[in-house]
Amino acid sequence: GGVVLNLAGPFEVEKAGNLMLERVGVKFPEARIDGFTVQRMANRAGAHEIIIGVSTDPIFGPVLMFGQGGTAVEIIHDFAIGLPPLNTSLARDLIERTRIAKLLHGYRDRPAVDLEAITLSLIKISQLIIDIPQIVELDINPLFADASGVIAVDARIRLDPASTGSERLAIQPYPKDLEEVVTLKNGRTVLLRPIRPEDEPNHHQFVSRLTPEDIRFRFFGLVGELPHTEMARLTQIDYDREMAFIAVPLDDGVNETWGVVRTMCDPDNEKAEFAVVVRSDLKDTGLGRLLMNKIIRHCKVRGTGQIVGQVLHDNIRMLKFIETLGFKRIRLVEGEIVEVALDLRGPA
Repeated sequence: GGVVLNLAGPFEVEKAGNLMLERVGVKFPEARIDGFTVQRMANRAGAHEIIIGVSTDPIFGPVLMFGQGGTAVEIIHDFAIGLPPLNTSLARDLIERTRIAKLLHGYRDRPAVDLEAITLSLIKISQLIIDIPQIVELDINPLFADASGVIAVDARIRLDPASTGSERLAIQPYPKDLEEVVTLKNGRTVLLRPIRPEDEPNHHQFVSRLTPEDIRFRFFGLVGELPHTEMARLTQIDYDREMAFIAVPLDDGVNETWGVVRTMCDPDNEKAEFAVVVRSDLKDTGLGRLLMNKIIRHCKVRGTGQIVGQVLHDNIRMLKFIETLGFKRIRLVEGEIVEVALDLRGPA
């Protein structure tokens, strides 16, 4: 074999190496041996064996895999797949979609593993294949995981020098360059930034602080608490086809969402449908205008032809506001919905 374990001291290491050379020389006389890899023996009795893998799909690009590892990985067939980039919530979701996840949480006299260490490993691998596009395949199997953390015991990487650029990714990475600090009329500073999946808890709180009237104007009806599936759709977006900017206060100790504006583009980038809402107690601070100007600039840079939207006919304040931004009323739908549009390719 090509692997020898539990070697105690330099003599046993040298002996194992010589025996390995002899075996390879007999079975594969044409093989060229460039050297040996010697690693400290990882004695992690009771550790779970997991696998983290990367493959490249011809349609979706890089795909991440997590599951139960070891020599029987193909037989056990316990794994889940996800698309990079990953963050904490997406990595945790990837873990929880496997059967081994229940074992990783601990049972009987076996303690839970360090899930934070596994989560961080997934995030780092996700970032690695974004930063180094030449990596087209990667396997870490097994990755030992226990209460003390994780350790990679064996790994394999395949490179393709011709693989370049982020266009190979099905989901574009978080566009940090779109972050912007602005000042409200009351002097408070906020950060306008693209939404992230980990914003979901704050988004629930944000919606709960809207008045019934604002909820009706935003969702065209009274709704209760949005389910996780709907909130995940609003916070886990494809930055290439849609965008959502949220306003986050920069005050120390304040972690909440004050407003959000979003657009969804058609496949041809001809039209983008918008929606905007500001927390009910933050009206008249200029935040709505800052958010709308942000999304309009973004759509112009993308080359989008038109921003369109629908506003309830009795939402007079909103209709007057967007008209100051250049929107025109197009038509009345079903007697109570006003369609509006802003031409981005006409004269400035």
